[in-house]
Amino acid sequence: MNSAPSAYRVITVCTGNICRSPMAELMLQAALEREGLAGLVEVDSAGITGYEAGRPIDPRAARRLAAAQLASDHHVAREWHPAWFRERDLILALDIDHYAWLGEAAPDEESLEKIRMLRSFDPAMAERDRLDQGIEDPWYGGHADFDAVWHQIHSALPGLVEHIRTAVLQNTQLQPH
Repeated sequence: MNSAPSAYRVITVCTGNICRSPMAELMLQAALEREGLAGLVEVDSAGITGYEAGRPIDPRAARRLAAAQLASDHHVAREWHPAWFRERDLILALDIDHYAWLGEAAPDEESLEKIRMLRSFDPAMAERDRLDQGIEDPWYGGHADFDAVWHQIHSALPGLVEHIRTAVLQNTQLQPH
């Protein structure tokens, strides 16, 4: 009996899940679609807090995404659930605080190994300290801050897509035929 390989699951994580993590989620989904990986990878997002749970994406983030023809009107903020440590293959922290929080909450070594800084996939940032790999919260700023977040995420996408492609190929090869 042949079974289809299970989807590789990625989650992006920030504070409230209304700015950075949904931007990263939607940008990564679009990049994966362009590379023909959309059916093999599932991407979602969450916040480490419930402050914004149930709310839509920040209008400034929506504006920046819309400028690239990425719709965000279906996004609803949600809080991280501990079960996702086991259910996700890659957990992408948007700043050092999220990385530290996820690291402290991780139930085991296997979960801990899944956590990465999103910008660690940007070749210009890969060798830098995790403190330098963070994406600052644009919520307190204006449109220029959301543009900066866009560019920081965008710079990490090629390396991130390649990492995911490699993982998906390994996952496919490991599936029983």
